[in-house]
Amino acid sequence: MQNRYATLAARVYELDKPVGRSFGDVEFYLERLKGVSGPILEPAVGNGRLLVPLLEAGLDVKGFDASEEMLSYCRAACASRSLSVQLSAQTFEAFSYDERFEAILVPLGSIQLITDHEAALAVLKRFHDHLAPGGRLILDLDTIDGFLDAPHSVRTWKAGDDLLTLTADRIDTDYVAQTTTTSLRYEHWRAGKLVDSEIDLFCLRWWGVAEFGMALQAAGFTGVAACGDYQHGRKPQKGDGIITFEARRA
Repeated sequence: MQNRYATLAARVYELDKPVGRSFGDVEFYLERLKGVSGPILEPAVGNGRLLVPLLEAGLDVKGFDASEEMLSYCRAACASRSLSVQLSAQTFEAFSYDERFEAILVPLGSIQLITDHEAALAVLKRFHDHLAPGGRLILDLDTIDGFLDAPHSVRTWKAGDDLLTLTADRIDTDYVAQTTTTSLRYEHWRAGKLVDSEIDLFCLRWWGVAEFGMALQAAGFTGVAACGDYQHGRKPQKGDGIITFEARRA
């Protein structure tokens, strides 16, 4: 099973990207959502890193995630702050809501977890169909550079008496399918002894800027625009790490 965010992966994510940690995106999304009073959806909500600040700002946000482990962190974060939120276990490919949203948010390249091109196009169409007329999709992509750097890395986190490690080795790059596959080994150590470990094959797809713009148009979106590194109004340029797209349902 790939991209599953199981127990250790979810704990590492919580340590590395705790609620409220911003990469420039929290402030960006809050600014872009000014004036939005209707419901907002965050697919792949994870541990609530972005969701919680949006809720605290008074926005009406719902979320879903395929990982129950990640949702447990999100629920705990909301409960500890007395925030009421509707969360559910759903996937990109099959999520469904009766209501229509004023905005759908997909930060930090989560859409790139969908590695099949046709499946990704179908998800974009599902986003479009879940927006109210005039509603906006705001979505981040990691640039291609980040996919091809650092084929091997080791990272560590301390949590009390626990040491968690993540060893990442890229094992495949498919330039035709525009995908990378990385072997992720998570380890939990205590007092020098290995307590638990997980191995996951983590797959991602990269997109060209023009390519993704055309994909949004093919899904029915209008007014497609892109900016680089959370600088609204500035077109993407060489050296940007994040490309953010905005598009509307007519």
